Amino acid sequence: MKRLLFYILFLFLLSSACQDKKKEQFTRLVQKWQGKEIVFPQDMEFTRFVTDPVEYRIPDAEYKVLIYIDSTGCTSCKLQLPKWKELIAHVDSTTSSNIPFIFVFQSKGDRELRYILKRDNFDRPVCIDRDNRLDKLNQFPQNITFQTFLLDKDNKVKVIGNPVHNLAVRDLYLKQITGTQHKEILAMTTLEAEKSEYDLGMVKEGTSKKQTIIVRNTGTSVFRLKGFTTSCNCTEATCDWDVLQPGESGTITVSYEAEQSGDFYRTVDIYGNIPNNSLMVSFIGTVE
Repeated sequence: MKRLLFYILFLFLLSSACQDKKKEQFTRLVQKWQGKEIVFPQDMEFTRFVTDPVEYRIPDAEYKVLIYIDSTGCTSCKLQLPKWKELIAHVDSTTSSNIPFIFVFQSKGDRELRYILKRDNFDRPVCIDRDNRLDKLNQFPQNITFQTFLLDKDNKVKVIGNPVHNLAVRDLYLKQITGTQHKEILAMTTLEAEKSEYDLGMVKEGTSKKQTIIVRNTGTSVFRLKGFTTSCNCTEATCDWDVLQPGESGTITVSYEAEQSGDFYRTVDIYGNIPNNSLMVSFIGTVE
């Protein structure tokens, strides 16, 4: 079962890699982490909203999820706490056991992290690993795609990948935790977007801008929309349909919140029964 899950995940990762070199890197990485035990530092300190220390001990559980967030890049973009809250609520509602979600931050600034946690009302205990002890013990991959892990009761890796960034990985987490599989198997089709990239132009800071995109089912089977993932909380995708018949088109509304001045690049992934599991559309522009 363990090898099967990693093999499935490996196929998902390969589908998104365009170059043979990246495929080889992903192959080696998945093989390296398969069944590897994660070592936790002694006396990890947890807080709420960074400032309030709490007594928290990582519980012994059949499964646990470890989310490691390093100090590079945009913390809010990588983290996407609202999506984590949705996933945690879903797991809690579908399982009888308490699955701990362990957030460990290699924080480069308490102020930014405190703001994000309070903004998203995320009051679960989190660990601020100021000395980066967790990473030093385990030498996590530098790619943020591989810094989230589903662990078993012995802290050995069952699934590697971020379930809020990739719905296929999310399915693997839920399949492993619940022990169930989706019964419905849909025939594959193809989906095309009117454009692969949209230029939103100049957007004033503190405002939002919407863009309508058109996608078309170019295959011979029904396309069933599974959902969307975005590269940042500042981007949201919505639509009023969930299936497209062969030859049928549908519109998707993408909303971008301009939070910080400068150039931006955001992506939306559309998931369904298509090759590579998803279709990515990108958005560029400048916040003034």
